[in-house]
This record gives sequence, C-alpha cells and structure tokens, in this order.
Amino acid sequence: MEFHIRKIERKDNAALARIIRASLEDLGYAIPGTVYTDEATDHLYDGFQGEKSVYYVAESKGILLGGSGIGPIPNQDENYCELMRMFLSKDARGLGIGSALMKKCIDFAKEQQFDLVYIETFEHMPAARKLYERTGFKYVDYSLGDTGNYSCDVKMVLPLNKKRK
Repeated sequence: MEFHIRKIERKDNAALARIIRASLEDLGYAIPGTVYTDEATDHLYDGFQGEKSVYYVAESKGILLGGSGIGPIPNQDENYCELMRMFLSKDARGLGIGSALMKKCIDFAKEQQFDLVYIETFEHMPAARKLYERTGFKYVDYSLGDTGNYSCDVKMVLPLNKKRK
C-alpha cells in the first residue's frame, strides 16, 4: 500500500479519534485509564501544537490510516519525551506504516535534543511491542511523569543521548 506521512491538521481529529477507539475496542482495551476515555483523543491537533511536540498521520489516497505523536512528558523534570497515541486502522496494520510513523517521531525527538523516549503500552499488544523492541526500546518497571494512562501495564524506554544515559 502506498502512503505518505504528514503533520496532523485540525480536520483529521474525528477520523483519528475513530481509528484510536476502534483499535482499542478490537484489542479489548476500551477501558478507563487509556486514551479511549481521554477527552484529548478528540482534539489531537490542539494537543500537539507545542514547539517540542508533533503528531504525524499516514494517509493513502486521501484516507487516514492512523498516526503517532511525540512530545514532552507532563510533570517530570528530565529532558524526556513520550511516543504516544500510535494507532493504525485495522487494514493498515502490518504494512510498515507504524514503523515509518515511529521513525518520523524518533527523528523529531532527536532534532529536539531529547535524551530519552518513553512509551506505555499493553502486555496483550504483541505486534506493537515487537515493533518497539526492534527499534531498540527496552522494558522498564517504572513510570515517567504523569501521562494519565494508568491502565497501561508495559513501559519502555529508548535512550537517545548516549552521553547522558
């Protein structure tokens, strides 16, 4: 499938919210403490307008396939960022789109000179975890900052600045 990646636009909000919620429903994670119930899921464009934040979407022939964002972690003092709200529509999974989105986000994090990328996910999302593992993310047994995703049971980190971490 041919696709291209671009920055989010306000008009993408509703379609992305549907993709995110449908993905969580498919996986059995339509529960509190996830982005499923987070009001910000309906306003992703607004949430990623900070200078050290970005949200990318993948689209093919004018159809949104999904997206992924990156930005500072709320309520933590280190120079760390979070890879977040990375979801694809059912038909877009397993085609390399998630990997391309994640690479764009990590490249952005490097440009912003973050020292570490953090992600929260679920034990029962093996395809996502394998993607993170292949990219170099390592499992940790602690949370960073206040992401609001208290139901996520897997935490991972990817150091970017070897001098500091």
